[in-house]
Amino acid sequence: MAQTEKKGGLLRKSSASKKPLKEKVVLMYDEIFATEDPSKCNPRFWEELFLMKVNLEYLEGKLEALDGEELMKIKDNINCLFQHCIQALGEEHPIRVVNALQTLCALIRGVHQKNKSTSGFDIINMLVGFDKAELCMKNLMESLDSLLCAEGSESLKSLCLKLLLCLVTVTDNISQNTILEYVMINSIFEAILQILSSPLSRREHGYDAVVLLALLVNYRKYESVNPYIVKLSIVDDEATLNGMGFVIAQALSEYNRQYKDKEEEHQSGFFSALTNMVGSMFIADADEKISVQTNEAILLALYEAVHLNRNFITVLAQSHPEMGLMTTPTSPIPATPVTPLGTTPPSSDVISSAELPLDADVQTSNLLITFLKYSSIVMQDTKDEHRLHSGKLCLIILTCIAEDQYANAFLHDDNMNFRVNLHRMPMRHRKKAADKNLPCRPLVCAVLDLMVEFIVTHMMKEFPMDLYVRCIQIVHKLLCYQKKCRVRLHYTWRELWSALINLLKFLMSNETVLLAKHNIFTLALMVVNLFNMFITYGDTFLPTPSSYDELYYEIIRMHQNFDNLYSMVLRLSTNAGQWKEPASKVTHALVNIRSSSHQRPRRLSHPTSAEANFTAISKYQLVIAKTKVKVSCCLEKKRKLEAIINHFNPKIESYAAVNHISQLSEDQVLEVVRSNYDTLTLKLQDGLDQYERYSEQHKEAAFFKELVRSISINVRKNLAFNTLSQELLLKEFSTIS
Repeated sequence: MAQTEKKGGLLRKSSASKKPLKEKVVLMYDEIFATEDPSKCNPRFWEELFLMKVNLEYLEGKLEALDGEELMKIKDNINCLFQHCIQALGEEHPIRVVNALQTLCALIRGVHQKNKSTSGFDIINMLVGFDKAELCMKNLMESLDSLLCAEGSESLKSLCLKLLLCLVTVTDNISQNTILEYVMINSIFEAILQILSSPLSRREHGYDAVVLLALLVNYRKYESVNPYIVKLSIVDDEATLNGMGFVIAQALSEYNRQYKDKEEEHQSGFFSALTNMVGSMFIADADEKISVQTNEAILLALYEAVHLNRNFITVLAQSHPEMGLMTTPTSPIPATPVTPLGTTPPSSDVISSAELPLDADVQTSNLLITFLKYSSIVMQDTKDEHRLHSGKLCLIILTCIAEDQYANAFLHDDNMNFRVNLHRMPMRHRKKAADKNLPCRPLVCAVLDLMVEFIVTHMMKEFPMDLYVRCIQIVHKLLCYQKKCRVRLHYTWRELWSALINLLKFLMSNETVLLAKHNIFTLALMVVNLFNMFITYGDTFLPTPSSYDELYYEIIRMHQNFDNLYSMVLRLSTNAGQWKEPASKVTHALVNIRSSSHQRPRRLSHPTSAEANFTAISKYQLVIAKTKVKVSCCLEKKRKLEAIINHFNPKIESYAAVNHISQLSEDQVLEVVRSNYDTLTLKLQDGLDQYERYSEQHKEAAFFKELVRSISINVRKNLAFNTLSQELLLKEFSTIS
């Protein structure tokens, strides 16, 4: 019992002969929790209270210990305390302001713990009372806005932001938090932007400001007009947008650094020694244990910025020299407990000059590179729920980027080459790539590498269908831009083609298991249409004629997979089952790859843009500018013609027989392909370069609702006693008389 009392603010333990001594502030709290007005006996009660050091633990514990009936009996005193806290925020004495802010935090959290199952209305009534809520909350928000915008103490600003985070996360579902209506009416948006635009303020408070903004943007975003959404969408101040990008890049960089540190620690530990002795038997299992908790809060902030504000797209490609030049703050940093990265802001000295370059030869980095590196880590293990959600959000962000015209412009810019070191999942059949051997390429190559890596490494029983669909959609949207703007990207396309074919093979091999959970034909159709796009429009974006030849070589080499896919979808499309319609779509899409149809592939002898253009001669005839080969385009005719596989396989077999070769090399097969283009006729398929644009409200509302709920819970948990400690604040104001 004595130990419990000691935690409650006692100066010494109780004994048989002496009464326990309590802190004065604890005695004053006890008066507040009595039913009578504490100021009746002491008119200076409230003035004295805010000169006392706040005992957060005792105040919150006292609130939690009361039952509902007892709490209602002291409601008037709690309302009075809340109102006097707001009045104290306008005091000139900083100690009073600090104590008022901390008391408000304790009140909000304590009342929330007591009213977890109740609505925001009940919490408002318990804290301030319905009759005075509007005026009190207006005064509170105005005081917080003034403190955030003033050139005063950074510690006060930190407490203001933590108080606001307390307000926002008082309920798990922030859209049910009625307190936020007052935050919507009395906006602090400009104060948040001011913090982000100032280098000093954003180093100290940028993380909290960005997370706060991300949460406020998600308050009833589908139900009413959210002023924070409107204002964020039109921000065009360069300093503010760059500041937001800097904060996000800093947090993601810390995650990447923590993962790299754990990876290096793991490689030099017991498992590394073991694998050196017995080979690579345990490599995959050992590396799976490398885990750093994901940061959904900062990822949500990045998503909202990219999705809502087109001006923010420019920030993705801008370097952040501040990261490399950052020094340790002169003020001491308090010791805080180890907390999950997803729920705590990065310290201002975590980004060293060594973290900014991704490689020794690279001088600069940018937010997009940092994000791609982060994505390559969190997307490795989708079995964990948090990582699955983070991976999904990463792909949603990349979807928004892939749809943006300006973003595509700098992604494909040959003058913006970077060496991007993506993390690759350890696999037994491949060696880890040497980072220093990575070439400098346009950023779109890193995006495609990330998509290929995901496709290759997640073919498992717990198949992440949704992530695969998003991954293929991103590739398709990038190809649409390349086709539209005739961008000839020098990329190792064969790796993508091989990954896509292996994905189809996996779908067929696990047909029974996967069909019980997913419509695999949607994904199969998307993959087949990617090949159709390469076949139909490849001459507009593939870099060289040999790339086009390699495409046909891969299709021919792996023809058995396409034949098997055709057999599977034909079997299901001829049966009267639930998969008849989706399977039929795949059957029709395979016509150019495996069955028959109507248009010759656009094969050029030289990949110039002029040679890539077709000239229409008549409704049924097309002539390729360089080759002058007449092409049949009889769209109305139903007769079947030979397609790629059925066309080239007999030619290859004949070549082998004539030359008495049992097994042809790749060069020999390519020679046959090149010499038989002119007689190949394929079907012109419509809509291959069209796609449905991303829409959050209609398709992703449920996902973001659960994501924001999870973030709200984590943020509230992170507002622990240590983060609201007063020692440093008292030292900061110790010279004030």
